Amino acid sequence: MIDRVHLREIDWILTALVVVNSLVGVLLIYSATSAGGGAQALKQLLWLGAGFAVFFLTISIDYKVWMAFAPYIFGLFLLFMAGLFVFGRTVAGSRSWIRIASVGGQPSEIAKIVVVLLLARLFSEYRAPYATTGMIALSLAVVGAPIGLILLQPDFGTAMCFLPILFGALVLAGLRRKTVIVFLVGALALGAIGWGFVLKDYQKKRIETVINPAQDPRGAGYHVRQSQIAIGSGGLTGKGFLKGTQSGLKFLPARHTDFIFAVLGEEFGFFGVFVVLGLYFAMLARMFKSVGRSRDRAGIYITFLAASVIAFQFLVNILMIVGLLPITGIPIPLLSYGGSSLFATYFAVGLIVNVKMRRFANV
Repeated sequence: MIDRVHLREIDWILTALVVVNSLVGVLLIYSATSAGGGAQALKQLLWLGAGFAVFFLTISIDYKVWMAFAPYIFGLFLLFMAGLFVFGRTVAGSRSWIRIASVGGQPSEIAKIVVVLLLARLFSEYRAPYATTGMIALSLAVVGAPIGLILLQPDFGTAMCFLPILFGALVLAGLRRKTVIVFLVGALALGAIGWGFVLKDYQKKRIETVINPAQDPRGAGYHVRQSQIAIGSGGLTGKGFLKGTQSGLKFLPARHTDFIFAVLGEEFGFFGVFVVLGLYFAMLARMFKSVGRSRDRAGIYITFLAASVIAFQFLVNILMIVGLLPITGIPIPLLSYGGSSLFATYFAVGLIVNVKMRRFANV
């Protein structure tokens, strides 16, 4: 539980930055959906309240306890994801949603943070100078199990989000040069196999449009093209709140989820983008600064991996909307609409704050 000492050690600056970014997200979601009544913004506010509850529950329990129960929670979420093939709902072509009564969500979102806890437990007592073959294989198995289930849904974007967790864990553990070379060669080989035998035609088309979005402006290149138009039309100061034409007239697809940043660029322009990027970078910098404040190996792993998965999703989404990466359906944590993503982010932030709170107790 939390006592007075723990309260003094809470990173209130990070907590405040997370809240501010969340409220910016609600504002953008309302703007993106106001033509339809803005109900999604109200839902996001309700989920935000539940997200606070997740955050306070997370920091109330010692991260060592979370880590101890990680294998059981991991197994439970694997069962949830396997059960999606029987009980799941198909949304946007992916059977990744589960609904109980009137509440639905994506187990894979929370599973990312559970994997962070499990890898932290595996490496917490690891003392070898480099990651051994056995530890690399075990890490690949831990990350590969949820990735395999998610790819079968299929949800390529969410599956990608597990990769920085694996890479971050192995980097912290230490990798020999030959191991890095093997990984690079393996990645190239898997890429070639995936292109030839795994990726569907529409997925290949998305990758091709990164090189030339104009080749299919009404098909695979439509999303990127409309996003670029929205951002470019915003200019320096933007068109004004609720005055975006690309989002208001529904030319911009997935405007309240994957392309929420395009709404920001159109309505608030370069200055608005600069401010929001500043707030987000300040939040990420605070998270990574917490890595150096961790006093034990488990805390370092939890903090670094949790921050890495949030930063990865942010970076991929930004590169996606400007056309430098293919459309993968990865939202921006806190800014994009979605309860599951919000809960997972507050769970991750709660763990980061948790480690700092108890850095003197768990040495």
